[in-house]
Amino acid sequence: MQPMPDYNLSVSEQLKSLTASGALQLDSAQMHVAKCLDRVLAQLKQKRPAAKGSALGWLFAAKKKPSDRVKGLYIHGSVGRGKTMLMDMFFTMAPCARKRRAHFHEFMTDVHNRIAAHRLKLKNGETKQSDPIPVVAAALFNEAELLCFDEFSVTDIADAMILSRLFADLFRRGCILVATSNVEPGNLYRDGLNRSLFLPFLDLLHEYVDIASLESPTDYRMEKVDSLPVYLTPRDERTDMAMDALWTQALHGRRAQSLEIAMKGRVIHVPLAVDRIARFSFVDLCEKPLGAADYLAICARFDAVFLDHVPLLGPDKRNQTKRFIILIDTLYDHAVRLYVSAAEMPENLLTQARGTEGFEFDRTVSRLFEMRSAEYLALHQERRAAE
Repeated sequence: MQPMPDYNLSVSEQLKSLTASGALQLDSAQMHVAKCLDRVLAQLKQKRPAAKGSALGWLFAAKKKPSDRVKGLYIHGSVGRGKTMLMDMFFTMAPCARKRRAHFHEFMTDVHNRIAAHRLKLKNGETKQSDPIPVVAAALFNEAELLCFDEFSVTDIADAMILSRLFADLFRRGCILVATSNVEPGNLYRDGLNRSLFLPFLDLLHEYVDIASLESPTDYRMEKVDSLPVYLTPRDERTDMAMDALWTQALHGRRAQSLEIAMKGRVIHVPLAVDRIARFSFVDLCEKPLGAADYLAICARFDAVFLDHVPLLGPDKRNQTKRFIILIDTLYDHAVRLYVSAAEMPENLLTQARGTEGFEFDRTVSRLFEMRSAEYLALHQERRAAE
């Protein structure tokens, strides 16, 4: 669990305080990034509140001098180095009435939903604005002038094709972006289809956001692992029996049955569920054409998920690998308790590192280990109790 920040301190002062108390270890790489966040925090404190946007607001915001802008921060580095902890400290301290913190996949799902809603209005004659991007950008900016994204990554062509236009509009309005990522900006959407259409977004990113690297020698997530028996391997009859035993224990004598979750004219089939516990196979969640929105719906419905038969992920399973990465990101971000049976330990599941997916899967491995820890399971209990 992350320590609670002192709202009167800067991020670096908070980090020093937590180090002095013994809650955290001294880490010079984290301190460097904390001071970068201090710069953004100081500029926000000096800045007058940004006006809410309108569909044409960017025309006026574009006249703002570069020296008047608050430049955001893009923090990249290996998994488990403390990027999210530092960003969350910053987010809590940021003196913005309108601010939003989200996992990047969750944010983009929201964006696509808003675009679809606008197109429906256009079809029904409820609006004459044919381009949804300015309308969506205005609505997003009205809700939040500060956007903080955890795990910024681009693997979906639908996301890649709209990011440049969307953020050009948001940045012109005065939006400030702070994000964490496992990859440096130049490796975003690497080897992606039609990547040339994505490159203008990288130019925007460098114009409106500073870049900070967090390369600490320690993976703090791995230090938390207590190896609780929630990740079972190899894929054999004995592992299946162990998963069945865990499932029976979770049922407490209740009878599980199948159900369906409605999703915009379609349904997500849940093979076995009781109350807020569900059981799926890898085929159910990663072989079928599901995405972040579907996984978010599962997180909203269930507190614990059993996932059977995760296979080795070779070059022939590229789409399944992408879905698995997004699934684990979403379950982790919503503190869902996860039980897994798999062909191999997390670090051996991906048989060949492939471009951006290799970077992304490093995060998946780290999260699968952390989701076995007593600390993560305690966080699961805390978050669910607060809902």
